[in-house]
Amino acid sequence: MKKPKQSGLLYAYYGDDFTGSTDVLEALALHGLPAVLFTRPPDRGDLKKFPGCRAVGIAGESRGRSPLWMERHLPEIFAAMRRLGAPVNQYKVCSTFDSSPRVGSIGKAMELGMRAFATAWVPVVVGAPHLGRSVVFGNLFAAAQGEVYRSDVYRIDRHPTMRRHPVTPMLESDLRLHLAAQTRMRMGLVDLASFQSGKIAQRLSHELEAGAEAVVFDGIDRAMLEETAALLWGQARRGQVFAVGSSGLAYGLLGSWRRASGELGLPNEQAERNKPASPASVDRLLVLSGSCSPVTAHQIRRARQDGFATIRLSGAAPWEAETRSVLRALERGKSVVLYTALGPEDRENENAASFGAPLGLLLRRLLLASGVRRVLIAGGDTSTHAVKKLGLSALTFAAPLTPGAPLCRGHISDLTSNAMEFDGLELVLKGGQIGPEDFFLRAREGRA
Repeated sequence: MKKPKQSGLLYAYYGDDFTGSTDVLEALALHGLPAVLFTRPPDRGDLKKFPGCRAVGIAGESRGRSPLWMERHLPEIFAAMRRLGAPVNQYKVCSTFDSSPRVGSIGKAMELGMRAFATAWVPVVVGAPHLGRSVVFGNLFAAAQGEVYRSDVYRIDRHPTMRRHPVTPMLESDLRLHLAAQTRMRMGLVDLASFQSGKIAQRLSHELEAGAEAVVFDGIDRAMLEETAALLWGQARRGQVFAVGSSGLAYGLLGSWRRASGELGLPNEQAERNKPASPASVDRLLVLSGSCSPVTAHQIRRARQDGFATIRLSGAAPWEAETRSVLRALERGKSVVLYTALGPEDRENENAASFGAPLGLLLRRLLLASGVRRVLIAGGDTSTHAVKKLGLSALTFAAPLTPGAPLCRGHISDLTSNAMEFDGLELVLKGGQIGPEDFFLRAREGRA
């Protein structure tokens, strides 16, 4: 591939859910790379509405879908990404890598992506130290309670939340073995020892010569991610790269690109430090939580202490009584948390797709009736299904709040849409494990 022009796209990604998609959007924006996250593959008209864009994301829903769904939908999406012409293309997954042969199969996505981009192998880059996730000798570790700097780091199959995930529990920490249950692709590894000896290129060549079709890269800090990204960027200059990984790959690429900022037309490192100003506070925040994570449960209880009205959704839609309670609280000027569970032992419905769409319709009704202009949605699957019901065509980064859950702004591209009321809506899409205990209050006040 020819050297990318300064005005061209550098990077395109498909996020397997909406929360993870905004995680990458935040990384790009904070490093001065103009980016847009679309809710469907963009066409030329969509891109013209965001001149100067250097990175494009597509917020998806494959994390909660079957391999059959992937076979029906991902090839068309990957083909659209390939036509965009970005040198690096990523299937973005959660840094906890939770998936299974039946739901959210990362292995199936790897097969489809390798075929669509006509590549000989797929890099797998999962480490995300900014979120407390590390890969060591192919094994994934994650901090608990959503805290990056805590000492309680667990191997993923012993993690108190992820080993008990209601849909895709993580029962194997070795990513090669985990993927082997989802695909017949042969696995390789570029391990910590290869990084320490400065021989990751040699190790990669050895793995590929041995027949590896997917190669896992260890990652415990930003330096390792940047070294991996530099290796992949070198390959991207010769032809499009298709990779699988967390937002850690985006952070690694950004570090690698920073060293070539003049060549690529990007801001230098000093310009990166000019972070956007904190957003204004709002009088009311509406929180919709479909998460059963203990982290989110703590946040809901803390919000109650901070003066939020907390209302439990029980049974099936349309939740008429709960809707009236929410609107009364909002009319009194109170912020509201509407939730389906308080932790993993409290869940009633394990099928996110079955209640995600009704939750989205409920959110739409509440926003139209109340005029609330900032909403926080907790839970990856909930965010995916709920945001789709709002009719948003794109999201852009507005401000940082906590790593992995930025404040975003919604856009409506179709001026004839019946969702024009949501143009400019402020949203925070939070994974279940993300954020400090007082995050809901911080989101309302606009505090990072």
